[in-house]
Amino acid sequence: MAVYSIEVLSGSTNGLGIKVTGTSSAASVDIHTAVTGTTDIDLVTLYAVNQDADGEARTLHLGFGGETDPDNIISVPVPNKVGPVAVLDRLPLRNTLVITAWVDEANDVMVYGRVERVDK
Repeated sequence: MAVYSIEVLSGSTNGLGIKVTGTSSAASVDIHTAVTGTTDIDLVTLYAVNQDADGEARTLHLGFGGETDPDNIISVPVPNKVGPVAVLDRLPLRNTLVITAWVDEANDVMVYGRVERVDK
């Protein structure tokens, strides 16, 4: 029987937002490392908030275990000060895959989220 639990993102402190400080894949921040192995699954949901002081929209880039565009990267526009924008909805990940993030202007975007862990 599967056991479900709600977890915080591994890159978060106590479930708080993760500030995206990097502006390239080489300077990215870790958002979440998926569960170890190929049996259990993490269903990852992410939201982004853009607090740019100049009112500019930003582009958030999420890497999934690699740096090849577009195979392992998605880019999401994040409008300025419109509230949380959904960027991932229950994406199933496993096998210690690492989600990383960078943005076109450092320190303007925060990433929030949750993990629904399915232990089989």
